[in-house]
Amino acid sequence: MEVHEIETAAVLPTPAARLAEKVFSLLDRTEYRRCVTPESLDELYRLRYKAYKSNDMVPYNESQSIRDDLDEAPNVYQFGVYVDRRLVSTLRIHHVTRETPMSTSVKAFGDVVLPLLDQGQTFVCMSRLAADPELSREHPQLPYVSMRLAGMACFHFEARYGLSVVREDHAGFYRRIYYSEQIGEARAYPGVFNKVMLFRTDAYGNRERFHARFPFFSSTPDERRQLFETVETSVHAA
Repeated sequence: MEVHEIETAAVLPTPAARLAEKVFSLLDRTEYRRCVTPESLDELYRLRYKAYKSNDMVPYNESQSIRDDLDEAPNVYQFGVYVDRRLVSTLRIHHVTRETPMSTSVKAFGDVVLPLLDQGQTFVCMSRLAADPELSREHPQLPYVSMRLAGMACFHFEARYGLSVVREDHAGFYRRIYYSEQIGEARAYPGVFNKVMLFRTDAYGNRERFHARFPFFSSTPDERRQLFETVETSVHAA
């Protein structure tokens, strides 16, 4: 290899750097909105149905929306992710404690999660991740932008672990990106065709390598406070 080829190779960005650049570019156009009004929540529920039906995860229903009892839980935080003012994805988060043991992870894996709560552990449980099928193809970095909210919740609520109830075919993403470990075997979940598994992520133990590898996952205390302490708020992600 000639000298100029070595010099060129040395300055080429790594795949991780290219990914970070693209995610930061998308974050510049992104707003996170915590939704509580019936109108804003209905928009999220319709997006869930659109996303899940396009992936053959749920049966047809006349309302063309998906909601459940956990959407009304006192420890729920519902978010819409907007790019260029268009709703592109949604994520539901529960702060799970012994006093508020309501979440998808408890509903599906109560035999695993409830004993941990009795030991004094607390969790952030992310669920109902859904993205617009057409717009997600336009924005392939959208999963990182959307799931950034889960890490922010862990640090805001000082919950060491994040819990995720995920489809079997999505398990590799959680292991690879979040260094997640499986703590619950595959089982059925009401209203969903696919079996799901329970994964746990050590947000605090992995914080340094998360942010070193994926700097776009970092956030400020002020950004977290605005999202989790202010009702019906809108926060620019950049």
